Amino acid sequence: MAVAKMSVAELEEFLRREFPQAFGDGTPIKIERADGESCLVRERFGERMLRPGGTVSGPTLMALADCAMYVVLLSAIGPVGLAVTTNLNINFLRKGVAGQDVLAEARLLKLGKRLAVGEVTLSSGDSSDPIAHVTATYSIPNT
Repeated sequence: MAVAKMSVAELEEFLRREFPQAFGDGTPIKIERADGESCLVRERFGERMLRPGGTVSGPTLMALADCAMYVVLLSAIGPVGLAVTTNLNINFLRKGVAGQDVLAEARLLKLGKRLAVGEVTLSSGDSSDPIAHVTATYSIPNT
């Protein structure tokens, strides 16, 4: 088991400081768990998440998945703000339910010196059925 380089509190502080536009006061995103190998991130439901027809929008799901990958990566390598997404692939599996939070469970599949590969499973509310599956690659800069 990997040892986390950043705690949930440290991750939240880092994100508030480095990305206030997305993680400032009133952010609907909450890190529930991060241990250096996996994480669980929750986005509280809000009307802004919906597209016409009352389903959770694709951009909402992609952004949350990318956020979860960033969180699990930082929990593994520490506060490397310039780690960036180089690829993100998403498969939408079923409709996200209006009125329910969206959960993103991310895990690292491979962590190298320059690249990290992971996957994210997105679910809606209490359902165990995934609404989307994501694979992502991050580039890690030389430190």
